Amino acid sequence: MGAESEDIRYEKDADGIVTLTLDMAGQSANTMNARYVPAMDRVLARLRAEEGLTGVVFASAKKTFFAGGDLNILGSMTRADAETLRYVEENKRPYREIEKLPVPVVAAINGAALGGGYELCLACNRRIVVDDAKAVVGLPEVTLGLLPGAGGVVRLTALLGLERALPLLLEGKAHGPAKALKLGLVDEIVAERADLIPAAKAWIKANPGAHQQPWDAKGFVYPGGGATSPNVRLAAQVAPAMLVKKTRGLSPAPEKILDIAVNSMRMAFDAALRVESRGLVALMMTPECKAAIQTFFFGMQAMKAGKARPEGEVWAPKSIAILGAGMMGAGIAWANASAGLRTALKDVDLDAASKGKAYSAGLADKRIARGAMDADGKAALLARIRPTADDADLDGADLIIEAVFEDVALKETVIAATFGRLGEGGVYASNTSTLPISLLAESCPEPARFIGLHFFSPVEKMKVVEIILGEKTTEATLRKGYDYVRRIGYMPIVVRDSRGFFTSRVFGTYLDEGQALLIDGMSPAAIERAAWRAGMPIGPLAVHDEVSMVLSKKVHDTHLALDERLGVENGFPADASHTAAVAHRMVEMGRGGRKYGGGFYDYPPEGGKTLWPGLAEFATGNRGVTMKEAEDRLIYRQVVETLRCLDEGVLRTEFEANLGGIFAIGFPAHTGGAIQFVRGIGIEAFKARAAELAETYGERFKVKPSALERLRAA
Repeated sequence: MGAESEDIRYEKDADGIVTLTLDMAGQSANTMNARYVPAMDRVLARLRAEEGLTGVVFASAKKTFFAGGDLNILGSMTRADAETLRYVEENKRPYREIEKLPVPVVAAINGAALGGGYELCLACNRRIVVDDAKAVVGLPEVTLGLLPGAGGVVRLTALLGLERALPLLLEGKAHGPAKALKLGLVDEIVAERADLIPAAKAWIKANPGAHQQPWDAKGFVYPGGGATSPNVRLAAQVAPAMLVKKTRGLSPAPEKILDIAVNSMRMAFDAALRVESRGLVALMMTPECKAAIQTFFFGMQAMKAGKARPEGEVWAPKSIAILGAGMMGAGIAWANASAGLRTALKDVDLDAASKGKAYSAGLADKRIARGAMDADGKAALLARIRPTADDADLDGADLIIEAVFEDVALKETVIAATFGRLGEGGVYASNTSTLPISLLAESCPEPARFIGLHFFSPVEKMKVVEIILGEKTTEATLRKGYDYVRRIGYMPIVVRDSRGFFTSRVFGTYLDEGQALLIDGMSPAAIERAAWRAGMPIGPLAVHDEVSMVLSKKVHDTHLALDERLGVENGFPADASHTAAVAHRMVEMGRGGRKYGGGFYDYPPEGGKTLWPGLAEFATGNRGVTMKEAEDRLIYRQVVETLRCLDEGVLRTEFEANLGGIFAIGFPAHTGGAIQFVRGIGIEAFKARAAELAETYGERFKVKPSALERLRAA
């Protein structure tokens, strides 16, 4: 038998029920590959000819149920023509034919059923899922710049009604069994995988006439009201404004989904399916879709596959020690304990260490209030954190993370005093955002076992870690650091040692360019608006207030001291001259940021914030910068610095550059990341615009030819 005949196994039992087991040959998951439609046509033809057929069960031989569309195929399509539309229509056609079968059809969901996989479930008359956290269902297409084009928009709207379906379609979240049942995405939960097919067959036997979908029945009424119902009309009117507030008009997929969902209620079902297909084809051609597929699918796949990880046995640390129970150390302790790791949290005295542990107690209480944790879970988590003031409690740790204040001399003292406490084969890490790891490594007797682990604040929300390689860090140490970061469920970004590494360098340019715009005479409100329009999560002035100008100045002063120690001039690679001209002066004026009572913004006692009127004194220019020019400056500045990091070897891969920029810095997600931004608009177009900015505003926008050559060669 050929591969096609093996892709869907056909088994009929004595009661006339056929079980179709999806098992795409040569693949770890079932997808809509090139053999999918022929295989479906084959089994559908056989079902229509089957004598004594009483029902159909769709099952899977893979760990997952059905992954749906093949993004390699979708991503390769470049024209919104009749051939592309035909491809989309052909892939969804079998689902409509399933609905026309004269017997009940049940989906037995043994694992993840997402996208086209869940759309198959929607075409069935009943959806039964196993009680397993990995058996998630949903329509995540919007997160890839697409829409559920195999009937997902039209069927979910018909199944749940517009008001209940829209959040599921527009957010694209995957839901576990209990939540899926509550939302109406599935109809039944069974305890074990072995119970799925028996439960499906039992339902078929009990409901022999339940083969017509509700939307195919005469007189069908949408749940919650039809298109002319007042509540539905109100939802349709309010939704666009809410979408613009959320997406800023930068992501076309949500708007297209909303339009199709609303209009599907005003036309015949099959006509609505055709409109949905056209909508998918249109989105497939957008740069936002291409970027999302490249970064959030293929990039994430590379990340999960450990493409940046050295080969070798997986390291499983069991005991962790953290030095410093301040905000960062306390946050890291929470991350460890949440992942089931025993953690010693050390500070200068037991009270300070206990306060660090109390931070985790507070986070646990918030989770309990949300229903995400119970009292037993809190107790178990806190039991894994042991506050201490005694170095002896570090003995034998698999990993020691130094998270003391960002001061070279202090870190050197702590590292030298505690490195010997490591267990055999253990790793010592410094949590630093800008200090050279190779320099700090000189404080320990075995620099080969020393590495940087740069967590981001607040640790419990920012689930990214920058792993920094010192000059003498071995591949084995990198592998262990990488495995630890993945063990706690965080995203590892590997970088080579450099002042500011990757994220701090690039983030600093965003802050600096905001102040450059201020100096050039652009109004502070317009600067913040330009950042919003460009897709940044928060304006450069507002975010600088949050991280504080005091911290910026301390980092600056630390690097001046490093320059003197190392005998270099301007050792920090990114231009921060505008920050020195504005933020450092503001610190001298007593405006150090939100924590210090005010900075770029005033924070009145009654709440809220307003831009400080005194910012006008920093405007020494009158360039008349346009909104578009400001948007470009804020984005290109970050992209140029990312390219420099890639060209210098600070960054090792494009996917880490893209994902790290989005998740650690907040680079606009709709672009797919800084490097994908260049590829999206075209290397030559980017080169030309960067050259214009460099000619007008200076060297900080200049791109080395070698950086672009690297992209062309990739």
